[in-house]
Amino acid sequence: SASSVFPPVLSITTPLNETMMKVAALALLAGSAAAFAPAAPASRTSVALNAEKSASLPFLNRPPLLDGSMAGDVGFDPLGLSNIDDVGIDLYWLREAEIKHARVAMLAV
Repeated sequence: SASSVFPPVLSITTPLNETMMKVAALALLAGSAAAFAPAAPASRTSVALNAEKSASLPFLNRPPLLDGSMAGDVGFDPLGLSNIDDVGIDLYWLREAEIKHARVAMLAV
C-alpha cells in the first residue's frame, strides 16, 4: 500500500509555527521601522573649510595651480598631476606635452 511507503505528512500550520512566524514578522517590521526613526541629535562640531571646491568634481578640493587662468581649466585633476613640483615640470609644460601627444595620436589614426 502507498501509505506505508511514504512517511506521514506534518501539518505546516501548527500553532507553534504560526506564533514563530508572527514573532518573526513583528521583529522584521520593528527593525525596518527603526531605520526611518529620527536619529538622536549628535554633538555638533564646527569645522571651517577654507578650500574651494572644484567645478568639475565638486566633492574634491580645487587644485591650487588650476585657478581657471588657462583655457578649458575647470579644476579637473583627480590624480593630482598639477602638483608635481618636485620633478621640475610646470603646468605649462604638461599642457604642451598633452597637445603634442594628441597631435601625434591624430596623425597615427
